[in-house]
Amino acid sequence: MKKIVITNNAPAPVGPYNQAIMANGVLYVSGQIAINPANGELEMGSIEEETHQVMKNLNAILTENNMSFEDVVKCTVFVSDMGNYARINQVYAEYFNEETAPARALVEVANLPKYVNVEISCIAVESK
Repeated sequence: MKKIVITNNAPAPVGPYNQAIMANGVLYVSGQIAINPANGELEMGSIEEETHQVMKNLNAILTENNMSFEDVVKCTVFVSDMGNYARINQVYAEYFNEETAPARALVEVANLPKYVNVEISCIAVESK
């Protein structure tokens, strides 16, 4: 069974997709960028501010499903400049317990939606 997940606490999709899909106890969260859902504006003051907004958007979607970052089993991080790796990683680490952090892939790409610097998607599993 597939359930569409939508919350006003995260930005609306910028294309033909949903914020997340819940299927068989697994939440597949679409890539989030640094759009502030309150005003629809990008939060791009610094790479740290941008990454925090991305993580807040992921958290809003997780929360909508009574989940937290502890339920995340996999993240995929896309960056426009590998030179920002350490700064993004420092912010990312604030949201996960090091001992239980999810699996992750981080790749540099030529471009991202709305020309942002970071996009993160995740997969979370319901706790029993």
